[in-house]
Amino acid sequence: MRVASFNILHGRSTTDGVVDPSRLREAVQMIDADVLGLQEVDRNQRRSHALDLTAVAAEAMGAKEAKFLPALTGTPGGGWHAARVSDPDDAAAYGNALLSRLPVRSWVTVRLPALPVRRPRDEPRVALGATLDGVTVVTTHLSYLPPWNRVQLHRLLTSLRRIPGAQLLTGDLNIAGALPWSLRDWTPLVHERTFPADAPRAQLDHVLARRCTPRVHSVQVLELPLSDHRAVVVDLDVNG
Repeated sequence: MRVASFNILHGRSTTDGVVDPSRLREAVQMIDADVLGLQEVDRNQRRSHALDLTAVAAEAMGAKEAKFLPALTGTPGGGWHAARVSDPDDAAAYGNALLSRLPVRSWVTVRLPALPVRRPRDEPRVALGATLDGVTVVTTHLSYLPPWNRVQLHRLLTSLRRIPGAQLLTGDLNIAGALPWSLRDWTPLVHERTFPADAPRAQLDHVLARRCTPRVHSVQVLELPLSDHRAVVVDLDVNG
């Protein structure tokens, strides 16, 4: 199984500032994952041509299952509120997505705690998981503000303890340097710098395993035609 994580910067290239869906399609095809977690995903935003970027990526990947979980409704950097279940399905939104070529038995959603002060204003954060045969794969994008990202991570890990079986945690944890002690039960599968994409100085993007000892066949950290992050790609056998 190939598992990957990619912060797509709402589809924008840092070389020319353009959001070109053909670049997103190319990137997803280059990753060629069975399960792909995406962060910073737009839906119906003007800056990304009102596209559903989850749908664009799912088509390029040949995904059988795909889900977008909005973190906020409205415009990032403008007027927005934390996403609500009552928001229209076609509302402008921004969040995470999880795509799979493998059958998904059930989905998991976790709303992470918001920063309890008004300044600096940080966007809401969420995690999205898919339970497959033999493993649950989760993707998230934590706050850029320390130590609040560690508080969110603790909340997420507490929620995941309720889910039985093997687990893979993917995403942009926004934590540079040594991983926090709360991840002591998790095995990092990637040890490569991922940010910024053109000359990485820190690893922000991860794939980690819990309750399993995967046989890892290969690890790739890919610079792709968009984003300020590199994608992390792991070929593994969960029961290896």
